[in-house]
Amino acid sequence: MSRGSFRSMVWRVTTESGVSGQRDGRALDALYRVSSLVGETEDPAVALEGILDEVMRTFDANSASIALLDPTSVKLLIEVERGFSEDTKGFELPVGKGITGWVALHGEAVLAPKVAEDPRYFPLNPDVKSEMCAPLMERGRPIGVLNVDSFLEKAFNDSDLRLLCLLANEAGRVLENTWLIRQLRRKAEQLQSFVQAGHEVAGKREVEEVLRTIGREALELMGCRFSALFLYDSEEDLLRLHSLRGPDGSLDLNETLRPSDSILGSALRGLRQVQESDLCRTEEHHFTQLIRDENLRSMLATPLVYEKKAIGVLSVYLDKAHRFNDDELLVARALADLGALAIENARLYGIVLDTEENLRKSERLTTLGMLAAEIAHEIRNPLMVLRLLFDSVRTGVETDGEAEKDLSVIREKLDHLEQIAGRILDFGKNREAVRTDLFLAELLDDVSRLVRIKMVLSKVELEIESVPPDLVVSADKGQLQQAMLNLILNALAAMPEGGSLSMSIDLSSEGKAMIYIKDSGRGISEDMQSRIFETFLTGNSEGVGLGLAISKRILRSHEGNLELVDTGAEGTIFRLTLPLADS
Repeated sequence: MSRGSFRSMVWRVTTESGVSGQRDGRALDALYRVSSLVGETEDPAVALEGILDEVMRTFDANSASIALLDPTSVKLLIEVERGFSEDTKGFELPVGKGITGWVALHGEAVLAPKVAEDPRYFPLNPDVKSEMCAPLMERGRPIGVLNVDSFLEKAFNDSDLRLLCLLANEAGRVLENTWLIRQLRRKAEQLQSFVQAGHEVAGKREVEEVLRTIGREALELMGCRFSALFLYDSEEDLLRLHSLRGPDGSLDLNETLRPSDSILGSALRGLRQVQESDLCRTEEHHFTQLIRDENLRSMLATPLVYEKKAIGVLSVYLDKAHRFNDDELLVARALADLGALAIENARLYGIVLDTEENLRKSERLTTLGMLAAEIAHEIRNPLMVLRLLFDSVRTGVETDGEAEKDLSVIREKLDHLEQIAGRILDFGKNREAVRTDLFLAELLDDVSRLVRIKMVLSKVELEIESVPPDLVVSADKGQLQQAMLNLILNALAAMPEGGSLSMSIDLSSEGKAMIYIKDSGRGISEDMQSRIFETFLTGNSEGVGLGLAISKRILRSHEGNLELVDTGAEGTIFRLTLPLADS
């Protein structure tokens, strides 16, 4: 609204109200300036100061005041004043007492040309001779009184009173708007603080840590002096203190009480918020020394409810008489609900951790069983080689040179068995493979020596295609031999009537060595092809289903891989991929 249109509107109002004379021009300006306070400040205290300054100027008053109604004490408290003595600072006037109290009670304006003749007058300043008061209204109910005094009798008339009512109405609107703006701003700040509190609380994993965080956030969000958090022990029917915070941080205090002995029990049993405005006058049995020492007056207790069941109580304390409003009740309830959820989550998290620990122990036992099965499987291969070589040496079928080589292999396999035994003793430790540079040509030759007698007995011809002599890999020789032996023994099992087996080496486009093992056996059934590397999966009645799983793990531990290339009626092809050693 422009100043001109505002002036026209006020002119009509003041004229219809009977406000005339030399004060009309000042009245227009006063009403405009009071109305403009909405856009100039968001602080109600500043707005009250501006309103009273305009009233003093408009009526040439000797003193004036704005008193607001305190809903807690039901008294009028002087918020701003002009011309009052020091004795009136903090003065409280009961509603209904004095002219000002009468206006607050009835919501009607009063003009007292001679205060000495008005029986309602309460003498606060002996120099005051005339007075007029108008109620400050909000949504049809009085929230305060605008009071103007003069040291002269009959200083004000009916026109002045009507003008004062106009100013009081506009002042009420200004206060309502500034209060609304401040309330919205405070709610926005509370919401932001509550979101941050939610992140803080939700991020905690220990119950005690959650409780401390809730107590700290309650102090900040509620603006109280102390906050306490009790958890309910349903088995013993006791409330136990878990967190107490004050202005200086956490307090170390032990407190245990029965719900029936405290107001806190009413909140717990009734699943409702309970407040007390004067703790000193109640027979309260918790924090008795603290309440006395800190002169705590007001308390709000809010139950922590999870799935319609109270698990504790959040209580906050103030050192003044205070009745908690709807916004404060809502904040406390939201914080308590958030706390209850976080506490239960922390408890569940603890249960999960305990369960995981038990599962780890169970998994360790399972792994031990798996390891025992794998060890038994791995031992069988070198034992088979040892038995065959020992028989050949004992029977003298080998030449001296071949016998010497067989004895060397026997020693190597004995070392291998010692390594396997070491793995059992080192169970639970990360065992690193003992890697050395190996020529692939020599590796294939050694493997063929290990299985040559088994090949003869199985009526299988072994062919090693030409292998580049300079291909070197960094690997654990025993483990690679184990992986290849598993594949070869599986191939022999697939050729019970005999057949052929070949080994060859190629290079991939990435420069990795690829070892192919091909047999002429009966192939792998279609339903098992996608699962052949699973533990304990076997198509052989005499096998345990560990060979391929172990072999693949060995290749993976060497940054390589084991893959099924092809299988069918004409045989099966496996590919072992290994990175070449750095040159």
